Amino acid sequence: MLVVDPREHPRIGTMQYPETLPLEDHEVVLTFDDGPLPHNSNQILDILASECVKATFFEIGRMAQVYPEGVRKLRDAGHSIGTHTQNHPLSMDRMPIDRARQEIDDGIASVKAALGDDTALAPFYRNPGLLRAGDVEDYLASQGIQTWSADFLADDWRHVSPSRVYDLAIKRLEEKGRGILLLHDIQARTVAALPRILHELKARGYRIVHVVPATSGQPATPTEPQQWQLHPPSETVAISHWPKIPNFVFTGADTLPAPALSDFDWRDGQLMTPAEPLDRARRLARGVPLPREAPWPRQSPLPLDNAASALPVPAESIFEIQEKRHAATRPVAPSSHHAEQTVPSERETDGVARLISADARDSRRMIPGSLPITEPGLRRVLRHLI
Repeated sequence: MLVVDPREHPRIGTMQYPETLPLEDHEVVLTFDDGPLPHNSNQILDILASECVKATFFEIGRMAQVYPEGVRKLRDAGHSIGTHTQNHPLSMDRMPIDRARQEIDDGIASVKAALGDDTALAPFYRNPGLLRAGDVEDYLASQGIQTWSADFLADDWRHVSPSRVYDLAIKRLEEKGRGILLLHDIQARTVAALPRILHELKARGYRIVHVVPATSGQPATPTEPQQWQLHPPSETVAISHWPKIPNFVFTGADTLPAPALSDFDWRDGQLMTPAEPLDRARRLARGVPLPREAPWPRQSPLPLDNAASALPVPAESIFEIQEKRHAATRPVAPSSHHAEQTVPSERETDGVARLISADARDSRRMIPGSLPITEPGLRRVLRHLI
């Protein structure tokens, strides 16, 4: 038997919460929802009794009102009894808190009325559909009621076969190694699967644990915090420990004052440039004074005033283009700028005439790959001859 204090651990079940029941390896807790429904619930009670197994039942208030005898049978058989709201609404995660509180309170009142004994009801509760809400959980914790989720399911509320219920229950328990199993005592497939589940648990060395609430005469079972974790960290397993974010403490949130003119460095009525005080001041970097001059070379501006006079004036001959002339044309060598000008002879004049005639013919018929003798080129030739 495991005795728990709901006020110390208000939420259990790793499907939704960090903590679960402090079970040892190969220990399992059986839970049943949605009863009582006499035909199926009574068979569940008989199967459990045949194996001397105790479980925890979460009863719906309306079902308790209709079948109060079924709730009393649970008590008389020594099982733990919790509640599951009054009407099993699948909207507890979005329901207004006032209405959610009414569902919880009415369900508790109905089950208590069916029992006729307030002390027989355990302060255990499970949300319909495991649909959780923070406000609902806070309200339950304030009332000293422990919210139960689960560690694994068998999907017995779905349209599956009893064999499938059995397979899922065993498979998922083996994966976890221990924990809380959620079943439904109103389902016929659960009735059919339960005997095989209990037999297999026994064959594999599992032990079914009965959970009861702590009372003044029965204190909670002593446990360590890590036992409430399904897989607590082991000292032999390497774990990444991320550094914690420091909490910064701000001394004040006053607005910084605007700078005044007196805060700046003035010299001879002129405001110093930012580079000037840096050259003069000795700043310390980790106790070592910074160098007065920067260690990297500085860019020197070019003297723009004398830049124009430093470049030579290009000569006129730079822009002249040497042109190909007709093969029959005698090349005329241009005179130097320092040579004396001479009067052309009669033979040179005839050559010019032939050049003009050849230029006219070439303008109409060009040889592929040759350059035409253009009129500007002719002017240059005449300029040298005259």
